[in-house]
Amino acid sequence: MRRWLSNWRVLGVSGIVLAILAAALWPESVEVDLARVERRPLQVTIDEEGETRVRERFVVSAPVSGRLQRIELEPGDPVVRGETVLAHLTPAQPTLLDTRTQAELSAAIEASRAALGQARAERDRASAALERARSLLRRQQGLAEAGAISRDELEATQTDVKTAEEALRASDFSVNRAEFDLQMARARLQSPGAGGGGRPIEIRSPIDGVVLKRMRESESVVQAGEPLLEVGDASRLEVVADLLSTDAVRVPANARVLIEQWGGGHTLEGRVRRVEPSGFMKISALGVEEQRVNVIVDFVDVATAAKALGDSYRVEVRIVAWEAPDVLTVPTGALFRRGNDWAVFRVENARARTQAVELGQRNATDAEVKDGLQPAQPVVLHPPDTLADGMRVIERPAP
Repeated sequence: MRRWLSNWRVLGVSGIVLAILAAALWPESVEVDLARVERRPLQVTIDEEGETRVRERFVVSAPVSGRLQRIELEPGDPVVRGETVLAHLTPAQPTLLDTRTQAELSAAIEASRAALGQARAERDRASAALERARSLLRRQQGLAEAGAISRDELEATQTDVKTAEEALRASDFSVNRAEFDLQMARARLQSPGAGGGGRPIEIRSPIDGVVLKRMRESESVVQAGEPLLEVGDASRLEVVADLLSTDAVRVPANARVLIEQWGGGHTLEGRVRRVEPSGFMKISALGVEEQRVNVIVDFVDVATAAKALGDSYRVEVRIVAWEAPDVLTVPTGALFRRGNDWAVFRVENARARTQAVELGQRNATDAEVKDGLQPAQPVVLHPPDTLADGMRVIERPAP
């Protein structure tokens, strides 16, 4: 009886020792953060700082050398083309013009007249192109109602009409500039007798708009061609952002742009109008030479933007390079390299399993999954270097 009891004690002690050893050697579960594979919209953007600017701006310069009277206009004051007097300039008594100088100034007047004629011809051509585009749009609207053409063709024609309207507006500014250049050319040829013996010259605004900058304020002597004021139409704003050339080649035509961090509480919409064909070198904040390209963005709602923003205001632009409404996505924090392929740790039965994945488009937070994962699968987020295939894992409790 005693021997039987002794054997049971030995077996009991052995079982306890084995249980202690098993508990000590049993692998602990690694605490990890988990995320799930989900179907959601995905958007790939190119983010960069930008700056607003007035599309059409004019630097008003002194037509002749002389004494400039004090300029009373201030930045933001409205001006009217041909009516608002920007400055008064009393010409200096000029020296007598020799035959050669008179011939040169007369030739300059003729060149200005030719430039004005060319600008007016371009305006007539732009007006004819606009009428033709509008006529085509009216015909295609009827065809679209009858289902004879696609929606894309109708939208392309609408875009052509808007482009023709902008071309006509630009040609109007070219005519205004040519007229102002002709006025300056004529003023240079004025002699003391023709100019009224030094009477002040009124420099009037070449456009409708506002004063953007005032280079001169106090009365002073200025030379011919010296900048006095800068004027422009503040209601016609655009955004210019300089992108890395490697990013600029990824910008699609007419790409959608999200304009943020401009000081308001909502996002403004824009469209890429032009990726400039020529780049330039820029030194980054870290002293690295970068090749940059200017991308010009138009506001979708120009009136709203012009009420809140002005010239040379800082903004942040997010140019949409690719987007899809419903794709299978995985957080980029769950991805790691395995050789030349991408992989994740999927969680199955409380164990981490290495899973190779095929990726498509991706941004800073999410990546498109083409193959390797299914919706709602849990994956390890930011896997530690000590995590290996088959190890037990447990989700870290939320803080």
